[in-house]
Amino acid sequence: MLIINADDLGRSPAATDNTLACHAHHRLSSTSAMVYMVDSERGAERALASGIDVGFHLNLSESFTGPAVPSRLRESHERIRRFLKSSKYALLLFHPFLRAQFREVFHIQHEEFLRLYRRPPSHLDGHQHLHLSSNVLLEGLLPPGTKVRRSFSFQAGEKSLVNRWYRGAVDRRLARQHQLTDHFFALSQNMRPDRLTRIMTLAQSSNVELMTHPEIPVEHAYLMSDEFQRALSPVRLAGYDAL
Repeated sequence: MLIINADDLGRSPAATDNTLACHAHHRLSSTSAMVYMVDSERGAERALASGIDVGFHLNLSESFTGPAVPSRLRESHERIRRFLKSSKYALLLFHPFLRAQFREVFHIQHEEFLRLYRRPPSHLDGHQHLHLSSNVLLEGLLPPGTKVRRSFSFQAGEKSLVNRWYRGAVDRRLARQHQLTDHFFALSQNMRPDRLTRIMTLAQSSNVELMTHPEIPVEHAYLMSDEFQRALSPVRLAGYDAL
């Protein structure tokens, strides 16, 4: 099974509209929605009308652009943003003095998702994959039993041994309490025919997620291309609800 998930629904009108256009043409099967962003309200209305599978896209790194952001959320979020932007390795570090802020930022965003979509998310992932930061994982902020996006999948030689060991350790921890796909890739890194063919082959015997950002013109154009439509022909396309 292949899950093609569009990140960032609600981040902007372009993100929302391009995502739903791709869904209408059967080029993707699910999306992940951001809350308290400029198009979050309209994006939720349009997504609900389309019937697309919608997950919760936790935002720990990008400033909120919506018109009515709770002040306590904005303050806690800004402290987390400063920490996570301080180093490319910050997500690996556990910050003991931001425990309350991480918990508050997660729960306020999750509650807003439930208000907008009137149902639990089909799955959970994170903007810039920061749902896998140490403060989120070690504090157990991801509700047990939910479907969660795993770490990127790499073959031997594509990343260092330490990098692949760490990603494997994160996935094993997630798998104790959450349901994961077998593999996870980004469309932006797999537009070459040989790479895309490998993903489609994997999806015929395992569960694979392919992440995309239709707001980016080159990705939107590729998703809507005849080449991509032909590549999808041998696989079963489904949302996280089918996992």
